[in-house]
Amino acid sequence: MQGTLNEIDIRSILQLIELGQRTGELLIEAYQTSLGNQGDDHPSSNFGSSQPLTIEASRIFWLVFFVNGQIVYTIHSKNRGCRRLQDYLSRYQMQVVPEELESLERITHNDIEYVYLWQLIEQHRLTPEQGKTIIQQMVKETLFDLLSLRQGAFIFEMGLGLDPLLTSLEIGPLVMEMMKEVQQWKQLHPYFQSPQQALIIADQQQLKETLPQKAYEQLVHWADGKTSLRRLSRRLQRNLGTLARGIYPYVERGWLHPIIITSPSVSISKNLWDEPTTRHRPHIVCLDDDLTIGKTVEAILTKNHYHTSLITDPLSGLSHLFELNPDVILCDIAMPKLDGYEICAMLRHSKAFQYIPIIMLTGKEGFIDRIRARMMGATDYLTKPFGEQELLLLIEKYVAPTTRSHRTRR
Repeated sequence: MQGTLNEIDIRSILQLIELGQRTGELLIEAYQTSLGNQGDDHPSSNFGSSQPLTIEASRIFWLVFFVNGQIVYTIHSKNRGCRRLQDYLSRYQMQVVPEELESLERITHNDIEYVYLWQLIEQHRLTPEQGKTIIQQMVKETLFDLLSLRQGAFIFEMGLGLDPLLTSLEIGPLVMEMMKEVQQWKQLHPYFQSPQQALIIADQQQLKETLPQKAYEQLVHWADGKTSLRRLSRRLQRNLGTLARGIYPYVERGWLHPIIITSPSVSISKNLWDEPTTRHRPHIVCLDDDLTIGKTVEAILTKNHYHTSLITDPLSGLSHLFELNPDVILCDIAMPKLDGYEICAMLRHSKAFQYIPIIMLTGKEGFIDRIRARMMGATDYLTKPFGEQELLLLIEKYVAPTTRSHRTRR
């Protein structure tokens, strides 16, 4: 099941999953440019679109996990370093320990936040009920964002579900609750437009004279222009709508201002194009803007009797793929201008590349990358950093170094 939010809304998608008692993952992706609204609730989609890509862009997505038609967990692309979990742990006087995260990353391919939450429960540093409460709040956050989306795209893929399972939440009651909160939030426009807005103090004297001392000190602490309303709602244990309504009168009077938080040249390796294609050797094309990694891959494959081409600027080099006629494509995910997901989706829309193995090179966020890559049509993935044997074994799953399969381009 896949499509755009112009064809079907989020609420209907969730209802279909609930009615069908489906188990799997729902990916919802939004697309926003630096020229448009930067808030979470007004992105425009470019997922699966044939429209030209805008260079200065920021892509956000959500993953919702289901078991038997109930929500069990959610992921947001902006949740770096388990910041979301850290905010929720603060209410229990706990914090995420970076060294523990690093240790877990070395032994798991699952979502690190979910694994870390389970570890806290197994070590009795967090009770199961506290863990369930945290996941419930995470799910509500996600539903608030998704029910606010006007444009975007989605794809649902059946799967085995998360294991072990901590909790499962009925979709119907949650959707009804969050729909009410979204409607209340919309009444606060135009002052509040995105959960990613932060506050700055415009009239400190008026606030000091109006607010109780404790409330004033708390506001001064959090209105730093850096802490988003979303993070503030987590820390203060209030839902977003209640928090925004509480400070709305001061924003309306101009005493507080909501603001949006802002946050080597690449080229095609010339010597590679000069080498004529040798039909008796498999041809591997590597798309990676990191020249060091690209050259390392090139050296390993060339030494092992593969013909290799390196593209370090995918935007200008993409057209060369049709000339190169590769047997396997290695594609980095995190690249400027055009990322690996977009490249994979574009190639899969071409008949020439429908059956060519595409191997995505992922970073630390391997769990999320694997799911997105699979949904975009990737054949396999390789997690960085990787060694020579890992690379060769994966390549040899799809083509041998001494023979070249004469596939008919369908």
